[in-house]
Amino acid sequence: MKIKVTLTKSPIGYSKAQHRVLQALGLGKVGSSAVHEDTPGILGMVHKCMHLVTVESQAQ
Repeated sequence: MKIKVTLTKSPIGYSKAQHRVLQALGLGKVGSSAVHEDTPGILGMVHKCMHLVTVESQAQ
């Protein structure tokens, strides 16, 4: 199963670790989206930045 992650809030003012997680997810500017497999690693990254992103499930 895949998930679509969209950056909905600016990471300015948050820790550098959260900036790096967003970069690793492929999210740069507010409004950008990326589609990933819902592996435990990706879900952990999303959980770390949940207050900055929205997540939607994608049908295969």
